[in-house]
Amino acid sequence: MRPFLKLSLLSLMVAFAAPGGYHVVKEIKIGGEGGWDYLTMDPAARRLYVSHATKVVVIDVDSGKIVGEIPDTPGVHGIAIADTLNRGFVSNGRGNSVTIFDLKTLKLISQVKTGQNPDAIQYEAGSGKVFTFNGRSKDSTVIDAKTGNVESTIPLGGKPEFSAADGKGKIYVNIENTHEVVEIDAKKMSVSKRYTLTGCEEPSGLAMDVKKRLIFSVCGNQVMAISNPNTGKVIASPAIGDGADGAVYDPGRGLAFSSNGQDGNMTVVGEVSGKWQVVETVQTKKSARTITIDPKTHLLYLPAATYGPAPEAAAGQKKGRPPMVPDSFELLVIGN
Repeated sequence: MRPFLKLSLLSLMVAFAAPGGYHVVKEIKIGGEGGWDYLTMDPAARRLYVSHATKVVVIDVDSGKIVGEIPDTPGVHGIAIADTLNRGFVSNGRGNSVTIFDLKTLKLISQVKTGQNPDAIQYEAGSGKVFTFNGRSKDSTVIDAKTGNVESTIPLGGKPEFSAADGKGKIYVNIENTHEVVEIDAKKMSVSKRYTLTGCEEPSGLAMDVKKRLIFSVCGNQVMAISNPNTGKVIASPAIGDGADGAVYDPGRGLAFSSNGQDGNMTVVGEVSGKWQVVETVQTKKSARTITIDPKTHLLYLPAATYGPAPEAAAGQKKGRPPMVPDSFELLVIGN
């Protein structure tokens, strides 16, 4: 996923939406140092897995308490859950590996080598396979979830970003540098389709409405490209905020959400009179660029931190990245 840049002190206060709308209902302090990427909800176990630098922080969402961590995950990006197998899978971008862990004890089971810089990671239950999406080698490593053995490597023809499974044996993944969605046949372990996201630049976060067969891709040019994977056509492109790196869909409410880290807000998109459009913009916090949802409570979770001013640059050079304020890492919990 794209790193978060251009932070300033001016937009770091968490604001609240109007009464009756989505708003920040709680903040869960995590603290510690280092960046983050994806976070994954396990609704059955009521646990939330949050990537954080070189570890995964595990939170009980009902109590809001940290209940454990999974260490030694260098450059962690994503977490995939296989409830029926009692296994979790972590993509380690700097380690070029996947950590397999026990869901109940959080203990290490094994580590598996992958392609270069594994980013997003997806478990596909029908095939029993785990797919990593490797940004640097532009491919997908396929792992048997039970044995931990690598079964195949799928060339993707570009840099993959986030993915979603449709529950029918297909996985869809954004290809950032070619502005495409690629469809993978999980059992055949091969690309079965690809199509262009017309009007979308650098798609990253992706969510899916599996019943209506719609894919929601957030794009670097501040639109959410809503496409039909059956036809390969973009049917709507509502405007979203800047710096979006995550998207989720709430099937219970028929709403899609974009977390916009640069603008410090969240865009809510819904279908109104047959047309997909923005129904609400919610103030969050600058840096809150990734997102997940608890389908039971409909609460949304966005990691964020506070950053100081960027250091002054030497003559002829660009400013450096703003430093994170120590111990400021937290989760914003959004509801209505």
